[in-house]
Amino acid sequence: MRAQDDDPFLWLENKDGARAMAWVREQNAKTLGVLQADPHYATFYADALAIAQSKDRIPMPAILDGNIYNLWQDATHVQGIWRRTSPRSYASAAPKWTTVLDLDALSKREHKHWVWEGATCEPQLEQRCILQLSNGGEDAQTLREFDLRTARFVPNGFALPREKQWVSWLDPNTLLISRAWKPGQLTTSGYPYVIKRLRRGEPLSSAVEVYRGKRTDVSVGSARYTDAAGDSVTILGRSPDFFSNIFYVMTSRGLEHVDLPLKADIDGLVGGKLLVTLREPFDKHGVRFPEGSLIALDVRAVETRPWDSHPALVYAPGPRETLDSVGVTKSAAILMTYRNVRGRALVYTPSAHGWRHSVLPLPDNSSIDLATSDPRTDSFYAAVTSFLHPTQLYVGDARSASIALVKALPPQFDGSNDIVEQHEATSKDGTKIPYFIVRPKNMMLDGTNPTVINAYGGFGISMTPFYSGIIGKLWIERGGVFVLANIRGGGEFGPAWHDAGLKTHRQRVYDDFYAVAQDLVSRKITTPRRLGIVGGSNGGLLMGVEFVQHPEMWNAVDIEVPLLDMLRYEKIQAGASWVGEYGSVSHPAVRAFWEKTSPYQNIKEDVTYPEPFIWSTTKDDRVGPQHARKFAAKLESMNKPVLYYEVIEGGHAAGANLKERARTSALEWTYFTMKLSE
Repeated sequence: MRAQDDDPFLWLENKDGARAMAWVREQNAKTLGVLQADPHYATFYADALAIAQSKDRIPMPAILDGNIYNLWQDATHVQGIWRRTSPRSYASAAPKWTTVLDLDALSKREHKHWVWEGATCEPQLEQRCILQLSNGGEDAQTLREFDLRTARFVPNGFALPREKQWVSWLDPNTLLISRAWKPGQLTTSGYPYVIKRLRRGEPLSSAVEVYRGKRTDVSVGSARYTDAAGDSVTILGRSPDFFSNIFYVMTSRGLEHVDLPLKADIDGLVGGKLLVTLREPFDKHGVRFPEGSLIALDVRAVETRPWDSHPALVYAPGPRETLDSVGVTKSAAILMTYRNVRGRALVYTPSAHGWRHSVLPLPDNSSIDLATSDPRTDSFYAAVTSFLHPTQLYVGDARSASIALVKALPPQFDGSNDIVEQHEATSKDGTKIPYFIVRPKNMMLDGTNPTVINAYGGFGISMTPFYSGIIGKLWIERGGVFVLANIRGGGEFGPAWHDAGLKTHRQRVYDDFYAVAQDLVSRKITTPRRLGIVGGSNGGLLMGVEFVQHPEMWNAVDIEVPLLDMLRYEKIQAGASWVGEYGSVSHPAVRAFWEKTSPYQNIKEDVTYPEPFIWSTTKDDRVGPQHARKFAAKLESMNKPVLYYEVIEGGHAAGANLKERARTSALEWTYFTMKLSE
């Protein structure tokens, strides 16, 4: 095997270098010349753009200062407007919105390409926020203080120049800031590890150090949790790896370690109880709390005796069940769980006798996600979605455990001739792998059906049913079959489902995906001639592995913003942060695994591969376009067919605005139509 130092395509790792960008533009021209010339492209782009910019979309809510906020993008507002309305107005058919910040106008005024990344609001008053703005969609952000009352940036307020950075409010006049305070002061993963305290009116140079992690950590950050009763606590978190957290509480005595397992996440504060999700078992005072459960700690005890927590169980998952997310309101916790990849929403309320709960009456066989919740009131919003039924938004009241439909997305494609089924494939080691299939009701089982499989398989991220107008219009409505595979590495069945595919056990993930493909063929749903696959980021790595391990199985492989060079991934962009998932190639066993598995190193000259569509984005400072570039260049050097496209803006996504995302979607589904339907 060729040594990495002899890699002839290392020059493509110079992300913004002139030679590399010239190569990108040449590849873009070639690929666009092929895909945009196809007769389907123009229609696909028009349909995708119409869906993306439709005013019939549900404006997903965020609750701040008692109002409903929303970021809205359309043909007029390309970068978007941040706007607000009252809850009553929001519930109406035609809400009356007030623009709070116009990102298009701000971009034009400042000669930037501002992309909205969110707002961190001061928890006591919720009138001052730190806005997070990214130039072009990169992870690095510019932070500025904004006044919700005046809808203006605060004169002489907090303003932090571009950096990978995070902030939390310590009080209305003080921030805790994680950033590089001098050149090179980032972890090997490219994230901050020094937290300083900055008071209003002080320059950055006057900030006082509060905590310093290690350069080998993934990152260090902070958060302040406040509930409606006025209880609050400031927690600092150090992440030695992607899945581990060491928590410290800020007390009058200084920072003190909180007694929690390494694999735990803090979800919020309600009724003086700090909620924590466990990703591994926790033994305390003779009680064993299982992995995947939710526990509660008394916030005052956390501050007075953080080394000796007395947790109480709130929720424990049953068989084939997982806790997906947690939100808090004034009096309750809102839990979103999945049982056999079907969503449920529950309200858990603290009482003198423990936590009582209610199951909210929401549609079955769907994904249920918490859109937003309000720690100051008992209001929350939940989104319900499935493959063939348009997304619905419900408003709930945690105190009464009631919920009501407030908005519904109109159908964006005709799914009346389709059905959804859930099947199981048997992986190489005998594990049952569930998958969803969306198909025409009258589909013939003759192996001729164009089929696309999507999966992710990493980082504990669950792949659940979703409604996509673009996939529906460009693929399903035209008779295509769409499959979503729930392979190991994800979180569909709790932490153990994820851990089964960690590091040198990762071949299980790739075997699971291949087993789903084999099951589809054995059921005569499709054949390799009509079978395509798609995945992004870690899912892009999955696509790369399947491309080199089973080239005969696919006729189309869509590799999105991928990792592909797994012998150098730790040296590219934020790659070092994922050692907890993939292992470090500095360890012989890990290196041996990736030497035989890494897609970039395992392309063979004497193998016939399908022509892949590989795309990435120049502004991606998380995974980076380097992997995709090198993989495409290596294929091309071996005279293998390849289509490569790179979005110049957009970060670790399909684009920085609706037009760019619609264009990328049109290219993808044009590619699948060319390869599988013709």
